[in-house]
Amino acid sequence: MWALVQWQAEETGDLLQIRGGEGIGTVETEGGRAAIYAYAQRLLRENLSGILPPDRGITVTLILPEGRSLAMRTANAAFGVVEGLSLLGTTGISQPLSAPAQLADFRSELQQKAGQYKTLVFCVGENGLDLALQLGIEADLRLKTANWLGPLLVEAGLQKVEAILLFGYHGKLLKLAGNIFHTHHHVADARLEILTAHCANLGLPPRELQTIFASATAEDALNHLRELDVHTNRSWVSRVYGAIADRIDQRSQAYIYTHSEQSVAIGCLLFDRRRQVIVTSERGSVLLRQMTRS
Repeated sequence: MWALVQWQAEETGDLLQIRGGEGIGTVETEGGRAAIYAYAQRLLRENLSGILPPDRGITVTLILPEGRSLAMRTANAAFGVVEGLSLLGTTGISQPLSAPAQLADFRSELQQKAGQYKTLVFCVGENGLDLALQLGIEADLRLKTANWLGPLLVEAGLQKVEAILLFGYHGKLLKLAGNIFHTHHHVADARLEILTAHCANLGLPPRELQTIFASATAEDALNHLRELDVHTNRSWVSRVYGAIADRIDQRSQAYIYTHSEQSVAIGCLLFDRRRQVIVTSERGSVLLRQMTRS
């Protein structure tokens, strides 16, 4: 990361202006403002305000030289951040979501919630947490898992949780259909292989299978299936993702039982980058109705 610091040419009323330069993403839903969140700005102001002269301001432009290219390997677009990376995530708080210490925190929170509730909602990330609230699920039922789905599913079994509804971006959750229960891409990434296999099993033509397999992202593959639905009227999205959702439920239940010898009912809900629900499994629909009854 680079920082370009310049004296302000004229008085602006703000002695410390913070801007996003090359490689810093912009937030589409907020008028294209730089994706530099409150925590990052607070750190800069805290560390610089004490050394600024009282009568002269500076402008700090933050630059990530490889931000645009690195953003293509993330799900930033799912958060509305385009053309680069965000600083300190959608919550404005730095959290080591793949660190063992974070797993310990998640497990501790799960243990507390398991003592209060029979059914929980596992949300992979912030989008799932927000969508669960929008659909009317009680806030306390939610648990953030990040990439630690496997260990936390087993812990839920050990804590005698009766049912779990999995909320997640389809590019993450579909890994569970292939028995991948640590979803960080550095550990395993077979999203397109899993998606292609389910498409083949349902009879998608070979040429279309090649397109799905060669897609740059799972989102691109989903959009191709949507285009096929428009042109062929075959409902490929609902058929393929319905099969994937059922497999996620089956594999998750089996995983919990294998490692804890406990039976936990599992349902799932998968959404796309725009937080639009793609599919809810049969069990997931039942759990969702139970948790959103007024």
